[in-house]
Amino acid sequence: LAGIGFFSSCEKEENEPEVNNEPEVNEKETEDAITITDTSVLLDLSKLTTLKTAGAWLLISQARLLVVNLGNESFKVLSSVCTHQGCSDSRNFANDLFICTCHNSRFRTDGSVEQGPATSPLKEYQSTFANDLLSITL
Repeated sequence: LAGIGFFSSCEKEENEPEVNNEPEVNEKETEDAITITDTSVLLDLSKLTTLKTAGAWLLISQARLLVVNLGNESFKVLSSVCTHQGCSDSRNFANDLFICTCHNSRFRTDGSVEQGPATSPLKEYQSTFANDLLSITL
């Protein structure tokens, strides 16, 4: 579900904090828990139980989405496509920031840019949560 990349002019800085480079939801857990259509994505959190934890996140490669649990049954859904050069499956998450590992752009959980080289925010998608179902409108 995650990827890695590099670019010589956008190298990682020394002494970077430890990052959570794997989504906290494993692939086996997602088998029957994610439904993707042309217009929506449905996540069944009764099956994706680790995503119920505040701070947990998920990269849905097939839909190019990042989902993060903000706590108190609040979720943020963002495009996983970096606005710098279009990397889509190269993400880490640390200190409430999504980090594009292609060129080290950092995005806050609201999609805004914390650190470039990206200058534009990640696209946000509308979602609703009820009865353990997170519904995302594409």
